[in-house]
Amino acid sequence: MASRLNPYLSFAGDARQAMEFYKSVFGGELTLNTFGESGMAGSPVEDQIMHSQLDSPSGYTIMASDTPPGMEHKPGTNLSVSLSGDDGGELRGYWEKLSADGTVSVPFEKQMWGDEFGACTDKFGISWMVNVIQG
Repeated sequence: MASRLNPYLSFAGDARQAMEFYKSVFGGELTLNTFGESGMAGSPVEDQIMHSQLDSPSGYTIMASDTPPGMEHKPGTNLSVSLSGDDGGELRGYWEKLSADGTVSVPFEKQMWGDEFGACTDKFGISWMVNVIQG
């Protein structure tokens, strides 16, 4: 799988509705994963979206989630750039350069869904998420 770069949108509880709307606009295949499916069953956010992805027939990819508990949702700053793929060496290199002189909000390490993942804001104030898919 080649690495991909795409927008990652954050919502305040309406990610499902937003992504279904974007599917109606762009077409394609939509996957939705809830917080409940990811180990937070029984919590107030169990039906909210932990991760979603829309792959359009035109090659567009949009990823999104509801803002997790404990994190602030602030319209206007609810967009990150996502880098993902299975080339760990390439993506770890990007991570090192993007996070240098920036602020790391999620250390780059193996996550509960099995992938290596990290989130940071680069020295120019741009939010990045890097995910190495484990095969």
